[in-house]
Amino acid sequence: MEFPASHSLPWQYCISSHLLFPYNFTPQNYVHWTETPQSHIFSADIPGVRKEELRVEVEDSRYLIIRTEAVDESTEPARKFERKFRLPGRVDLDGISARYEDGVLTVTVPRSIRRGFYIDPADVSENLEVLAKAA
Repeated sequence: MEFPASHSLPWQYCISSHLLFPYNFTPQNYVHWTETPQSHIFSADIPGVRKEELRVEVEDSRYLIIRTEAVDESTEPARKFERKFRLPGRVDLDGISARYEDGVLTVTVPRSIRRGFYIDPADVSENLEVLAKAA
């Protein structure tokens, strides 16, 4: 292992990262994402915020935005919070639901189940023409 010439033995090479940060540190605006076969679930711990101050929005049918917003101009929300996520493909935008209980906001984004189609080989004629070739 080579060390930079200006330092004989830098501290970051001697101490592993779990010893530098021994506690499980979770950022203040952390949102946990869980994927299930039926949906994507986003949950955020936002204590002290009233239900009326929370906003869950979809932007351009691609982004999920979770944020706090003042109910009126004279007050500020108890906590500033804003996160933006790119939604995965094939989700049901009309089925998005959110609930806020005991300081935890849970947003459920259901998957869009698209049924494929099946072509029975017996139904295909033998005089089938090629209309286009793949590149």
